[in-house]
Amino acid sequence: MTHPDTLSVHAGYQPDATGAVMPPIYLSSTYAQQAPGEHSGFEYGRSGNPSRQALEKALAELEGGSAGFAFASGLGAMSTVLELLEAGSEIVAVDDLYGGAWRLFEQVKGRSAGLKVRYVSPDDLDGLKAAITPATRLVWLEVPTNPLLKFPDIAAISAIAKEAGALTLVDATFVTPYLLQPLKWGADIVLHSLTKYLNGHSDVIGGALIVKEQALADKLRWLQNAVGAVLSPFDSFLALRGLRTLAIRMQRHSSNALSLAQWLETQAGIRAVIYPGLPSHPQYALAQRLLPQGQSGVISIRLDTDEAGLRRFVQALKIFTLAESLGGVESLINHPWSMTHAAIPQAIRVEKGVTSDLLRISVGIEHVADLQADLAQALATLTTAE
Repeated sequence: MTHPDTLSVHAGYQPDATGAVMPPIYLSSTYAQQAPGEHSGFEYGRSGNPSRQALEKALAELEGGSAGFAFASGLGAMSTVLELLEAGSEIVAVDDLYGGAWRLFEQVKGRSAGLKVRYVSPDDLDGLKAAITPATRLVWLEVPTNPLLKFPDIAAISAIAKEAGALTLVDATFVTPYLLQPLKWGADIVLHSLTKYLNGHSDVIGGALIVKEQALADKLRWLQNAVGAVLSPFDSFLALRGLRTLAIRMQRHSSNALSLAQWLETQAGIRAVIYPGLPSHPQYALAQRLLPQGQSGVISIRLDTDEAGLRRFVQALKIFTLAESLGGVESLINHPWSMTHAAIPQAIRVEKGVTSDLLRISVGIEHVADLQADLAQALATLTTAE
């Protein structure tokens, strides 16, 4: 059973002794032991839970890894993986990344663990090589980056990191294992916000790490238990249920987004459309090589208007909801400047291109004609005086 369409439906679970086709929700916080220290694989809910285990096994199978680990949030997963590093370690990270990751690096781990981060453009291999020092222990990538949708060459960067003795982590939240499996391109760790496409219904907060190498899996399993930011049984059940429709959802997200991106490029009032499925994307060839089955459902656009025009545009939308997050079945629109990336100092945002005219669109699975019509009527407000 290797086709991802089939795997997403069946990964992680076989009917148990009751014959239940879907895994039950095990709410128990502790488990009976046959004798002191002798148990059937579960002893305490933080250390392991059958509902969470089913999800973790499914994630590992979908990513082609040996082990998966589910956490109470994406940042919980990030915080735990950083515990692999000794105090004073260095990270080389892409310079366009999730605002919460930047906050964790700079305002938490820099203070509490002496973490030092050097930021490099995802397409600058020479700059990445130059940024790596003997203290570098981790290279942190996003595929694509958030919110400017840039692409790092995972294979080339992983090889550089390995030669330097550093691990490579890929945050693949935007693409999911249905479209890309970073472990097959040389990455050591895959990170996901389960909140987004993997769950897919905007009703779970969660995170995940997946690895292939057994020694690394053993370290993360110990840290997951020691740090304790584990996903609850009920959220594990919901996330696994979401995975069952991952293939068909990602197909629809991708086809809708490509259609809308192509249309948006022809519309007045838009200065730029950033979507990796468009030939106008500067890394179109690399994106096609990494994601031959589709480019996922996130589009970034720059409006050709002022602050008042941007406000009119987002307030006029009827189907797209102005909200943080992405990857749900419903379409969302986000203003990174004031929302997801507001934690990053203004000067850095401007320098990296996360400016106030930028909007990030999460294209849902609604009918594409309705989505296009909604955007069209909102764009019409850009020529309407208040």
